[in-house]
Amino acid sequence: MIQKILLLLLLVCISCSETSKKFQTFTTQNNAYKYSGRTEKINDTAVALINSGASVKMQVSGDSVQIFLSGENQQPFFANIELNGNYLGRFRTDETIKIDLPDSVRKNSLSIYKATEATTGTLYFHGIAAEEVSTPEIENRPKIEFIGNSITCGMGADTEEYPCDTGEWYFQHNAYLAYGPRVARALNADFELSCVSGLGMYRNWNDEDQPVMPDVYENLYLNNDNAKKAKFKEAPEVVSIALGTNDLSLGDGEKERADFNQGKFTSNYIKFVEMIYKKYPEVKIALLTSPMVSGENHELLLESLQNVKEIFPEKEINIFEFDAVTPNGCDYHPDIEDHELMAEQLIPFFKELL
Repeated sequence: MIQKILLLLLLVCISCSETSKKFQTFTTQNNAYKYSGRTEKINDTAVALINSGASVKMQVSGDSVQIFLSGENQQPFFANIELNGNYLGRFRTDETIKIDLPDSVRKNSLSIYKATEATTGTLYFHGIAAEEVSTPEIENRPKIEFIGNSITCGMGADTEEYPCDTGEWYFQHNAYLAYGPRVARALNADFELSCVSGLGMYRNWNDEDQPVMPDVYENLYLNNDNAKKAKFKEAPEVVSIALGTNDLSLGDGEKERADFNQGKFTSNYIKFVEMIYKKYPEVKIALLTSPMVSGENHELLLESLQNVKEIFPEKEINIFEFDAVTPNGCDYHPDIEDHELMAEQLIPFFKELL
């Protein structure tokens, strides 16, 4: 697949040189690109964008810009694109992505975000074609890391183009419009999403003994591959944890499911918080309930979070209780409007923390 991208880049260069000598291709060898989230440089023509919302940012000049992306194993992935602070939408990576640039702006800020999550496969960024590319102006802003499950990833949220049960299971993913990035943008903060659909704190949605979030969090690809570890260099101001929905769920109702073990859930949660503090000793931690959990289960979850908080009296740990949300997305998940409502609930809470 990467060889095909190289050929495409070469053809674009030839084509562009015939029409405009200024229009040229800039591969990932160029140092102008700024990456965030979990990323890995594969070679001079490919950088892997791994987790939900992983991004690459730059400034571009010219009449238009063409963006070169590909999905792992030639899968049709999706990317969210932002131009000069304006959201342009979600684009398929197996189609030509060409964006017209405004005449009135000399240097345009271009941001590309992975819309799908780590478990759907890797999104590769190969560069752009434009008249000029330069390093983006990066503000010194606070950062929030959102740890969670499918809700945090924005799974099943975007049904505008692909209704539920059409395409692949991730065709309705939209990380950019999930509650976390919405909160961050509202507060002029950066964000990172460390989320995997179906995962819990001590057990997952439909199994009792597969790897859970504490098992995969330190691995670069948020999976079982221990050979590649994530780098935890830049400490966020706040780490938000929203796990428990899958621990409390009944699964598919067919596979045997044990009763919720509050002791095990709380014990694993405490160990996970200890892991976070080892990486970021001074970070503020936000423990979130679930908008999908109500009644007795909500009380169980809230009590568990309070028990976790009590273990760390010297640390700043805050608990947030969601109002229940009736999900309108796919497979009983929040849709885009639901995520907006969730973000509206959260913004005052995170504003105070920041």
